[in-house]
Amino acid sequence: MTSTSGPGRARFPRSVYGVGDEPDPRFSLANERTFLAWIRTSLALSAAGVALEALDVPIAGGLRLACALLLVGLGVLAPVQAWWGWAATERAVRRRRPLPSPLLSPVIAAGTLAAGVLLLLGLLLR
Repeated sequence: MTSTSGPGRARFPRSVYGVGDEPDPRFSLANERTFLAWIRTSLALSAAGVALEALDVPIAGGLRLACALLLVGLGVLAPVQAWWGWAATERAVRRRRPLPSPLLSPVIAAGTLAAGVLLLLGLLLR
């Protein structure tokens, strides 16, 4: 049986797999689950933004559009966080270093809060 990760086979991305030592698979699998959670978050944010404009939601028009654009924009940022976070964490695990903090999480959290405030204002001002 041939190994898929042996020395004769390069893994993508080399910037991640080309450093450090092979970690316990449980750590890599946990990191992958976090990556997939960010992707699900991206889909949910994008779907919420599209739904605000596609459905006849009784919210003040300008605020509805601003909220929808903000949610879709956050939905575009979440996969960037997913990839950067996955790669940085995988490199840290392979090097046996402390795990990095997520770069875009504060931006996504603040944007989600702003979208909620826009929704609340839109409901109150309709």
